[in-house]
Amino acid sequence: MKKLYIIILVLFISLVGCTQPEILEELGLVTLVGYDLGSEDGVSATAVILQVNPELQSNVEVVSAEDQTSIGTSAKINRKNSLKIKYGQMRVGLFSEELSKEGIGHYIETLSRNPAISSSIIMAVVDGQTKSLLGYQYQTIENIGEHIFKLLEQNVKQEHMISSTLHEVSHDYFSPGKDISMPVIKRNDEFVEISGFALFKRDKMVGQLSADDSFYVKLIRDNYDSGMFETNIKGDYLPSSLMNNPPDKIPVVLDTIQSKRDLKLANPKTPEFDLHLTMKARLLEIMPNIDVGKQKNVVELEKAISKSLTSEVSRIIAYCQEVDSDIFGLGESYRSSVRQSKLTDEKWHELYREAKVNVQIDFTLVRDGVFE
Repeated sequence: MKKLYIIILVLFISLVGCTQPEILEELGLVTLVGYDLGSEDGVSATAVILQVNPELQSNVEVVSAEDQTSIGTSAKINRKNSLKIKYGQMRVGLFSEELSKEGIGHYIETLSRNPAISSSIIMAVVDGQTKSLLGYQYQTIENIGEHIFKLLEQNVKQEHMISSTLHEVSHDYFSPGKDISMPVIKRNDEFVEISGFALFKRDKMVGQLSADDSFYVKLIRDNYDSGMFETNIKGDYLPSSLMNNPPDKIPVVLDTIQSKRDLKLANPKTPEFDLHLTMKARLLEIMPNIDVGKQKNVVELEKAISKSLTSEVSRIIAYCQEVDSDIFGLGESYRSSVRQSKLTDEKWHELYREAKVNVQIDFTLVRDGVFE
């Protein structure tokens, strides 16, 4: 009897292992897909396909197709290619600005349901059409799909940009009390660059902030572990004891940034929130130069930077409220703090635009011996 069990087990393993092998040279690996509005309420999709030949040399092909559904475009792209199309290596999903303003909820749900697509793919908006961005013949970029992926990935890792994976975007989309945000990229002559980031209300793009503003957005949303940032201090923020006749704007470069975010609901009726940010950083450069070897100068400079950061953070929050996009998750904080709130997106957005956020920033310059 024991031998029979062993034979059955061996046969079972053999049958399970009898999957059809995939030959790399016969596959077209989709690394990026961009979506545009098509004609007659359809959708246009552009895929960047990596082909590997027997000599292990890669070739990149950009193929577009239009259909009534995104799945239909995949089938048409497959019919235009001599290789079998696979989406397991897809790393980036792009949406044109026009499509983003119409709504991308359907595409988020479709991508999330596709078991062949990883939830770690990076999502972004394109300033213009994705087809023209991906189809352009760049002189210095061989693989546009890999290039855009590395562009977005390294900026997230360096903490220059907020992360926008499919998993994170899906969480924000399905969560009452938080809205989507993702980077915006565009072609600038022979380069592709991050030009800003898009703000959504539910699944529709309603506003956009500059790439420089991403620092403040990340400061409000997340904690900094490290990083570098350049900001401007208003000249009138500095006392005369620190600088006589200061210019209107004083550039300051900070690095080794560490921050912690503490958001609390102070009054559920208004609603009113207290946002407390503690931040430490090293002064890398300031123009014109200030003698930071004196402790009293350091204290005054810390106050000026705190005041400047508070002003900028308040400006970002006010703009997001103006366009009715809660990318900071104030609604999530409200829902978790108010029992039986039964918060819906509609109810929260009625409250959000009138919400009050009290911003307090405690900034400390880290003295590491360079100017002690």
